[in-house]
This record gives sequence, C-alpha cells and structure tokens, in this order.
Amino acid sequence: MPISPEVRERAAKIKILLMDVDGVLCDKMYFIPDGAGNVIEFKGFDAQDGIALQWCQWKGMKTGVISGRDSPSVVERARQCGMNYVYQGHIEKIPILEAIQADAKASAEEIAYIGDDLTDIVVMHRVGLGIAVANARAEVKREAHYVTEARCGQGAVREAIEMILEARGQWGEILDKYEVKR
Repeated sequence: MPISPEVRERAAKIKILLMDVDGVLCDKMYFIPDGAGNVIEFKGFDAQDGIALQWCQWKGMKTGVISGRDSPSVVERARQCGMNYVYQGHIEKIPILEAIQADAKASAEEIAYIGDDLTDIVVMHRVGLGIAVANARAEVKREAHYVTEARCGQGAVREAIEMILEARGQWGEILDKYEVKR
C-alpha cells in the first residue's frame, strides 16, 4: 500500500510504538473452564507480529502495550517480544501514555499508537502517528493517520512496523540481514 508523504514524515520520527492488545495483537480470546471451576484465558498472537516487535528492539525503537484487560498471556507475549512497557487493566489510557512519555523522555511526535476501538482514539489524538487495524471501528479508521491492510492478529502490527522501519530508513537493513534480494 502506498504511504502518503505526510504519513512517511510522521513515521520517520517514531521512537516508541505502543498498542492496544485485544483487537490489535490478537483477534480472539478463548475462555476455558478448568476442573476447579476457574476460567483459563487463551489468546492467539501472530508469529510475524512477534518477530517484527523484536526488530524494533534491534533498531532502537521501544515498544509496549496499554490494555483495558489483565491477562498473563499478554505479559508472556510482551516478554517474548522484548517489549519495554506493559500496562494492563487501564481503560483510561491517557495517564499511562503520559507516564510512558515521561519515562522515555519522548515528545508526542515520537510516539506511534495502534488501536481498534473507541478507547484508542483519545490516545491517537495525542501521538505523532495514529494507526488503525483494517477491521477497526469506522470511527477509529477516520481518526487514524494510517490504516493497515492486515486485520488484527493477522499481521497488522508487522505491517505497521515495516512501514515505520522503512520510513526511518532501516527496512533495508532488515532485508539485508536475512539476505533478501532486492
């Protein structure tokens, strides 16, 4: 998908990539009862999103999640992907965004955020690059600077990361690392 010059300019400044979890990193949640009457939650994460999140770390970009729900599987996925920030149980995301921004000593224009639902719009309004996944709510897509072609849990985060790395002039380095012919 061609990227507009405005989006490319915004993406080139990104130093922190934040995102929602449900509806962005995963597309489904499964709740299974165990023998003791407890409920175990399962989420499905995209493998290609995972490696792309690791590339962010290699290229000096911090990553993190801000989620309204608490889930041990998110903590583990964030650990596997080397995420810097994991905030769960926060429906009000602005205080978390401000805390991350202060910790990283980053300006708003250096932060990108990927979302899918109404609670994400307020964050998108406060960052340099707002990204919506392909199957986000229409209201979110209207507010986003960029809308992925991929759906949540199916490579949308990977697509956003590739776009940002390309704008930062680092995508070619990833291709070279894996000996991809261009």
